[in-house]
Amino acid sequence: MVVLSQRQTEILNVARASGRVMVEDLARRFEVSAQTIRKDLNDLCEQRALTRIHGGAIIASGVENLAYEARRFVAADEKKAIGAIAAARIPNGSSLFINIGTTTEEVASALSSHQDLLVITNNLNVAMLLYRHPRIEVIVAGGTVRRSDGGVVGSTATQLIGQFKVDYAIIGASAIDEEGALLDFDYREVQVAQAIIANARSVMLVADSTKLHRSAPVRIAHLSQIQTFVTDRPLPDGLASICHSRGIEVISAMPADETDEAAEATETPSPAVLRRA
Repeated sequence: MVVLSQRQTEILNVARASGRVMVEDLARRFEVSAQTIRKDLNDLCEQRALTRIHGGAIIASGVENLAYEARRFVAADEKKAIGAIAAARIPNGSSLFINIGTTTEEVASALSSHQDLLVITNNLNVAMLLYRHPRIEVIVAGGTVRRSDGGVVGSTATQLIGQFKVDYAIIGASAIDEEGALLDFDYREVQVAQAIIANARSVMLVADSTKLHRSAPVRIAHLSQIQTFVTDRPLPDGLASICHSRGIEVISAMPADETDEAAEATETPSPAVLRRA
């Protein structure tokens, strides 16, 4: 067993508390160079305790998701940008599903100025964001409320979703593997997500690039089942090829030239299939 240094142990504790750590923040905190912190992060990644992202690292995952509040801190700016781009693609007068997730909540937040929307959701946080707006009607799926994040899961929620046929579905995923599988942790949530996909005319996936470096055990769907993928940065070659071959519109919400440490990440993104901002 590899013994971690005191600094590496503290870095891991910070990551567990907040969901992610950033190189520059850690360098200031521990009064060491950015290069030293990068080495610490690489060591922790080799132990599979962390996973590298642009400018830092997040807690590695496999069978259990990050705590919900910690997930809010992971790629927060990226999620906000994704939410704004995704919401701009939804016309007034539309009907849509919005499922569970911190990124889908950013989409809901950005929809607040829309008019004449019908929103069906199994996410209590989405309902709380939208129900006060007089030109947006909100329907909440019934079922078991998951205490960890306010998600409504189970067969009752799935049955309600099946009673609708909507214009758009806004879905998230906890992980996306290199073969294009969309993955999550709770099979009950996945069942609702699958019903959402089956009952929407157009499906929009919203997921930041950290999801490409994670794993989860339950399959939601495949990229080929969606029409639009809104993410923050250009996709790796393999996923870009899948999207191109299936005619999936890929929209990168953030500039491709955002600086500094992108090249240090363990996996370097490749050129985008399509980028709009």
